[in-house]
Amino acid sequence: MPRVSELFFKTAIIFFLLGIAIGIKMGISGDHGAFPAHAHFNLLGWVTSAIFGGYYALNPAKAEKRLAMIHYGLYTLGLVVMLPPLYLKYAYGMDAVEPLLGVGSLIVAAGVLVFAIQVFSSAQSARSVASASAR
Repeated sequence: MPRVSELFFKTAIIFFLLGIAIGIKMGISGDHGAFPAHAHFNLLGWVTSAIFGGYYALNPAKAEKRLAMIHYGLYTLGLVVMLPPLYLKYAYGMDAVEPLLGVGSLIVAAGVLVFAIQVFSSAQSARSVASASAR
């Protein structure tokens, strides 16, 4: 499995565990105010990161590109900046974290844009170019 796929899958599991912890806390307390954060941890952190990992596993030539690791770093940074303040806003009413939410959201969006570039770019890697020219 390409390294970027493994990183996306490992990161996905971490966010999945955090999303489950938020869900358990809401269930025990009976306070479901943090459900938007719970949904974002699970959908952006767990599901989307796992989809990215699967995409790169199915497209190893694209996983070899430097842009794949830039995608991983940018998207994951965005989640780390965005998701904790999102939880603090909805679980504890901390509206002062909204600027961080905005910055994190923009970083996540940039990560998704890099992924879109990967999807629409040529799948030819440097190795496949070298092997094709050797024939």
